[in-house]
Amino acid sequence: MSTVPEHVRLPVVVVAGLHRAERRRAVQELLDGCVDGIVLHHDLRDASRGTVHRELRNSNGVYDTVELPLTNDCACCALREDLLPELVGIAEAGQHGLAVVELWGGSDPHPAVEVIAGGEVGGRPMEEFIELTGVVVAVDPDRLLGELSVPDDLEEHGEHTSAEDTRTRAEALAHQIEYATTIAVARGGETGLAMLRQLHPTARRVLLGNGELLRAGLGGFDVAATRDRVNPALALLPQQADEAGVATLVWERRRPLHPGRLYEALELLVPAAQRSRGRFWLANRPEQMLAWDAAGANLVVEECGPWLASLPDAAWELYPPARRAAAALDWHAEHGDRIQQLVFIAEGLDVDGITELLDSCLLTDTELMAGETGWKALPDAFEDLLEPVS
Repeated sequence: MSTVPEHVRLPVVVVAGLHRAERRRAVQELLDGCVDGIVLHHDLRDASRGTVHRELRNSNGVYDTVELPLTNDCACCALREDLLPELVGIAEAGQHGLAVVELWGGSDPHPAVEVIAGGEVGGRPMEEFIELTGVVVAVDPDRLLGELSVPDDLEEHGEHTSAEDTRTRAEALAHQIEYATTIAVARGGETGLAMLRQLHPTARRVLLGNGELLRAGLGGFDVAATRDRVNPALALLPQQADEAGVATLVWERRRPLHPGRLYEALELLVPAAQRSRGRFWLANRPEQMLAWDAAGANLVVEECGPWLASLPDAAWELYPPARRAAAALDWHAEHGDRIQQLVFIAEGLDVDGITELLDSCLLTDTELMAGETGWKALPDAFEDLLEPVS
């Protein structure tokens, strides 16, 4: 609970985006719309060499720059050790009506927001000093489809956040869009705008230059709710859609996937969509919920905890109420909360072809009859993407 009245806390808006021109336009629009705004930006162009350039600017331009070491080769560590004290100092001085945190091009806003909202300075929580009011991503819709279609690394374009950052531009762009609650867009064609709407249907979209961005940025931001929204175990995935040549396929089944057949199908499934994500389960890993995260023809598969059906009833209390409620509401008599829920989004998406291919990867009736003992004997085709089955 904050010890400072809410009305004196410093409003903070986080702005992210790989598209630098649009990101800068969004930041400037926020500055122009408020009284005595300030921008804090950590420039990571020399991150590979262990250096961060922090700049402060207002509506008149940059007025202070500092060169800092990149602690532990970690961009979030730089925010924690430098940005948080700066924000506290600005809040305590009481001379600014808004602070805009402009993230570096390839930065993922999710960990940055967790640092800002959950950090401490001098043993006091940040919520005593600031109020996080919005997370904005700025996008040029006309560049979106092309950039979600190629596997370029952030490092190739100088947009990585450290020497260890191996993410692709497509991955970074998709995560930025799906995390933010406000998307500031330049004017663009209907195809790019349709892709944006299908990537994040519930986001508020604001046209740059129309005067609505400041209101959207000050509209409030729920860190915990947003964390749940992008958590693969809880995420409400986009719905089936078809607009301006861009389609979303929602593939949902109950029976388990054959690890070998699915692995062989990856070379067709992953490049079939500019973006695909969701949760799934493999027959030989019936206890593990797995997350599917693909963009730019690059796939990441990760464990995201157990299916609650694999746990004793008493262990359910260890998991958040939202997770327990979701499992109970969608319970299947045979498989419990285990489910295949994958979403594929692309221009010109082959909905029927992807559906047929995925269905062919499910266990047959004969394979299903073998039960979990038989399923666990199947070859572990995903051993190079996941920890070995114990």
